[in-house]
Amino acid sequence: MLVPFNTLPDSARVWIYQANRSFTEEELDEIRTRLDDFITQWTAHGAELKAAYDIKYKRFITIALDQQLNSASGCSIDASVHFIQQLEKDYNVDLLDKMNVSYKNGEFVAYKSLTEFKKMAKNKAVSEKTIVFNNLVNNKAEYLSDWEVPAAESWHKRFMN
Repeated sequence: MLVPFNTLPDSARVWIYQANRSFTEEELDEIRTRLDDFITQWTAHGAELKAAYDIKYKRFITIALDQQLNSASGCSIDASVHFIQQLEKDYNVDLLDKMNVSYKNGEFVAYKSLTEFKKMAKNKAVSEKTIVFNNLVNNKAEYLSDWEVPAAESWHKRFMN
């Protein structure tokens, strides 16, 4: 069951997928339609899932699930991963590589490998004040408050010496 993102409770579980490039407006329109279709049909052992999605900066796809109605099962999580893998193939984009970091460079969202980001921190090209995207947040409340934060307030701080 597809619902508006803002109607989900703060406890809704989130999965964040960051793209290694920005999507075009045309791609975003197609992806929104595909997300609408996927979430409308998404179930766990035949039970309807109350879910939503959010797309930010033309490169982050967040899927959120209200687990108070029904929790995700292994099969439903697999289905969502397969859906994301299909998007990767169809749009020639990386969405599942967790060894990369996205951060703000002014208003631009930059995307670097973890190794490159560490080097940039060492060379002071990024700092504790650099806005990073903490894709490890677990629920909607954390997504809204702790996803887009200074590196000093995220797991990224370990690279800032």
